[in-house]
Amino acid sequence: MDSAMILYSLYESLDFKSCLFLICLLLLLIDMIRNKKPANFPPGPWPLPILGNVFTDVNYKTVDQLIEKYGNIFSLRNGNDKIVYVSGFKIVKEVLITQGENFIDRPISPLFDTLYKGRGISFNNGYSWRKQQQFAMSHLKNFGEGRKTLEEHIQRECNFLCGAFTEEQGCPFDPLVKINNAVANVIGNLVFGHRYEYDDVDFQKRLQMSAESVFLTGSVWNQLYDAFPGIMKWLPGPHQTIISNYQELSNFLKEKVEQHRPDWDSDNPRDYIDTYLTETEKRKNDSEAGFNIGSLVWSMVDLFEGGTETTTTTLRWALLFLIKYPDIQKKVRAEIEQVIGSCPPTMSDKANMPYTNAFIHEVLRKANLVPLNLARIARKDTTLGGYFIPKGTVVITNLTSVLYDKHEWETPDTFKPGHFLDSEGQFCRRNAFFAFSAGKRQCPGEYLAHMELFIFLTILLQTFSFSPPSGEEPSLESQVGFTQAPLPYKLCAHTK
Repeated sequence: MDSAMILYSLYESLDFKSCLFLICLLLLLIDMIRNKKPANFPPGPWPLPILGNVFTDVNYKTVDQLIEKYGNIFSLRNGNDKIVYVSGFKIVKEVLITQGENFIDRPISPLFDTLYKGRGISFNNGYSWRKQQQFAMSHLKNFGEGRKTLEEHIQRECNFLCGAFTEEQGCPFDPLVKINNAVANVIGNLVFGHRYEYDDVDFQKRLQMSAESVFLTGSVWNQLYDAFPGIMKWLPGPHQTIISNYQELSNFLKEKVEQHRPDWDSDNPRDYIDTYLTETEKRKNDSEAGFNIGSLVWSMVDLFEGGTETTTTTLRWALLFLIKYPDIQKKVRAEIEQVIGSCPPTMSDKANMPYTNAFIHEVLRKANLVPLNLARIARKDTTLGGYFIPKGTVVITNLTSVLYDKHEWETPDTFKPGHFLDSEGQFCRRNAFFAFSAGKRQCPGEYLAHMELFIFLTILLQTFSFSPPSGEEPSLESQVGFTQAPLPYKLCAHTK
């Protein structure tokens, strides 16, 4: 009997259950071979066949549990993708700064690649990313005629915000909607040259959709889509909400571009759109830089959403800490009165206000706004903390572990502006302050965020004293998506 007959006889002897068992066994064998860890790869929990650790709800709290078991460098598997998590100031600094060029690129996220397609800033790489990043940072620093114009712009918007707070007449209210609109108006004026009233229903709807998308990006649905895009793109779920919300925001911003074109004057730019259109004309022969309408729209998405969500959440945390710790509020207000009184604050005042500066930095540290940084990918085989990291491995830096590193902060779990003050009460920036990430991929809006936080908080405290509603104890509990935000709360704004 030849081999063909033997195989046929074997096939005839198998029933359906046996065939199914053999197929599953073969798939498991292929999965084991395909996803075998290389020698000296970071340890991690045992993955499910084919699925990997996709159902592990990865947030900074579960990461802490994995650190306790596997150490500051461990690995998970999302479908077929190996992901390495790194924690602690020293090793995170190595990824972001010391070996920054090895980990400067973003991995391709199937969910966001559906939208961005390699355009914009956040999910772009290489030469195009560098040029887009440089252009955006230059615009944010040199808006209008320079720093003075930007300061006056923020001051003006904060006056609108103070008016909205005053309308509450000292009664308890949730500041979220008003703060979100004010911050969105700052970045909106920079990007497309327009502000919206706080009762504009359509604009509020867009802001809510944007916040919803940021929250859902940190959910397991994003992980599932990236692991199995071919299946997930056909299935309903929150991942479809992320896509539709981003498409809605991009369409809104694309309309702004179209509205600018008829009266665009390259010699008199009004905002980011105008300056970008001018740059597009200049770079007609530099196609690799990616200056085109599509990249403009998705760069605007990055700037508008990133600049709104993070600063809004930081201001909400700041007000929450002020009502939670009234003694700290008194110290900040006393310094404001002593240094600038009732004059409009400018960034030049900041150097003479160490306690206020320290308070803002401590808000950013303790709020832990982006617990797990945006992913990087290894550009080549490298070694990290003694482990082998092959080219193509996704690496995620745990920023929580830096901002709360017990080796870098005296009392990391305590809110204390003194973390940023020296023995003489002068402000000192700390090496482990990675609230905006670090290295060449750090947040391009850090400069603007610091300016907004300082001017908004100073004017608010010049105008109001804040307290919790009578009989209520403020809670510092949070809700964690991609960013960490305080739970909804109310406060009272009493005019001075």
